Amino acid sequence: MGNVEERQSLNFIESIIEKDISEKKNEARVHTRFPPEPNGYLHIGHAKSICLNFGLAQKYDGLCNLRFDDTNPEKENDEYVNSIKKDVKWLGFSWDEREFFASDYFQQLYDFAVALIKQGKAYVDDSTPDEINAMRGSTTEPGKESPYRNRSVEENLDLFAKMKDGEFESGSRILRAKIDMASPNIHLRDPALYRIKKVHHHRTGDAWNIYPMYDWAHGLSDSIEGITHSICTLEFEVHRPLYDWLLDQLNVFHPQQIEFARLNLTFTVLSKRKLLQLVTENHVNGWDDPRMPTISGLRRRGYTPTSLRNFATRIGVAKRDGIVDVAVLEHSVREDLNKYANRVMCVTDPLKITITNYPEGQTEILKAINNPEDPDAGTREIPFSKEIFIEKDDFMENPPKKFFRLSPGKEVRLKYAYIIKCEEVVKDENGEVVELLCTYDPETKSGSDTTGKKVKGTLHWASAEHALKIEVREYDRLFTVEDPSGDKEKDFKEFINPDSLVVISDALIEPSVKNAQVEKNYQFERKGYFCVDRESDENKLVFNRTVTLRDTWAKLNKK
Repeated sequence: MGNVEERQSLNFIESIIEKDISEKKNEARVHTRFPPEPNGYLHIGHAKSICLNFGLAQKYDGLCNLRFDDTNPEKENDEYVNSIKKDVKWLGFSWDEREFFASDYFQQLYDFAVALIKQGKAYVDDSTPDEINAMRGSTTEPGKESPYRNRSVEENLDLFAKMKDGEFESGSRILRAKIDMASPNIHLRDPALYRIKKVHHHRTGDAWNIYPMYDWAHGLSDSIEGITHSICTLEFEVHRPLYDWLLDQLNVFHPQQIEFARLNLTFTVLSKRKLLQLVTENHVNGWDDPRMPTISGLRRRGYTPTSLRNFATRIGVAKRDGIVDVAVLEHSVREDLNKYANRVMCVTDPLKITITNYPEGQTEILKAINNPEDPDAGTREIPFSKEIFIEKDDFMENPPKKFFRLSPGKEVRLKYAYIIKCEEVVKDENGEVVELLCTYDPETKSGSDTTGKKVKGTLHWASAEHALKIEVREYDRLFTVEDPSGDKEKDFKEFINPDSLVVISDALIEPSVKNAQVEKNYQFERKGYFCVDRESDENKLVFNRTVTLRDTWAKLNKK
């Protein structure tokens, strides 16, 4: 019964792989690849693909290659290559020595193209891009054959060699496959295989004047590397017949292309083009801005590799496109951080309290639990003194009936400390509350209170003498609507959330975090999860809000 239940839980790709293994297809090997184009930073959608490809290789004791699709040199560079490698490693995966580039195969790909020309199945077309588009036809009309379609093999070989040698101007000719201009699949209407681009390449320099198209390089690179299962997102489903046709014509090893639904996430854009716009137009502060859905942005914000892997598992692998609520992603990070993030107390909008009956000059060291969810997390020491700070919104002079925090004549407990009572309110010349004068009950110390006194409110606080001043960056969702790209009449940037970043420069935090390392995660009591930003230095710590304690957007949407 256990085996049946396990088999029922397989996603459709795993079912295909297990069938292939059982039939000894490809000698029962499982070999996948993750093939990013190095033209930008990876985002959360790529994280799903990384987890899928490397995860399948791990599950079936196979291999997964990291292969860069560097066939478009105008948009690619080493910065993107290095960021991609860093992201894959951070997510917890290794490609061992199997790091490849499509450019590794440029000579082989050229030789394959020559072989296709010799078969009479590829030709050089001198038509302009506009002429080619006009000849392509539509979904309801067949295409028209190019006047250059029936050139001889010898002429095509000569022209293609001259393209390679740089004898023609960029964009003046292309190499096309000769398939079927009347095919209902437009991708089979003599697709382009090579174009002339006299552009410097970040790896091959100026060695090549022609570069392969994605459809040509993709399948043949898979074949060269012995990939068994070429897993792509759903938009490549219509490309699969071309993938198969090219491999079949050349009679080379033929991997199986399998398509799955790409990730679509609410309140997010995952188009590289749009993400690049956000960066280049300075709507965000770079690719690793914590508001960006890039892996480096999520990492800087405080997301963990475990939370992203768990998210990928939770949303599963589907055959059809859908949209995932970003709250599912946020739940994954809360769920992970709740297990191990130490708790600390931080006051972001300070209001001073003087405990009038506490001994002058006395400092008391209190014990606090680091993480109630982790019995091995231990405790930390927090200093307590006569002057402390609480949050301004934890006090109301004229509170409503169910306000259980501090107000005149009312009592609350200071977490890990004592019960205090508000005796007097101090205001400035404008009538604004600037200080509370309170008394404390020395018999109510947390952990040794024997008074039996009950209060409904518990507040976090910071000792005025000992607290560290920090900068807190409260990040929120970058867009105000679920589908920023959904309104075709408007620019998606019109929906950028003006409150996606609020900087608090004078927050106060307990001194236990003084030596916190970059990317260290914490839960600020009653506030949310935060992590140490890389811009922290010895003079000031900077904390990024990773996520709130609860889904506050859900509450807003219900109102």
